[in-house]
Amino acid sequence: MREDGKIDYVELPGGGDLPTLKAFYGQAFGWVFTDYGPSYAAFQEGLDGGFDADPAEATRAPLVVLYAHDLEAMEAKVRAAGGKITRPIFSFPGGRRFHFADPAGNELAVWSEG
Repeated sequence: MREDGKIDYVELPGGGDLPTLKAFYGQAFGWVFTDYGPSYAAFQEGLDGGFDADPAEATRAPLVVLYAHDLEAMEAKVRAAGGKITRPIFSFPGGRRFHFADPAGNELAVWSEG
């Protein structure tokens, strides 16, 4: 249910090549899209959030973080789909994660518990 003041949507730059992005996210994560014209595709995924106030860890833009039960397998899927690993798997309080760039250059992360 949508509520006032709650994060409702995340929109990422498309880099001018929507078919490549759709193929990447479909192959790596199984995402399904709804097209709204030739230059916009929507996806529906879960969303929680947090703030990172450590200047050494801060990203230049908001960071979308996805979840994986098997982090190594997901990293392999991201590579196979054409993603570029920008920060290899590392530990943090609460789990482990890696960062990657999609074909449009957007930086995202994938995390796993433990």
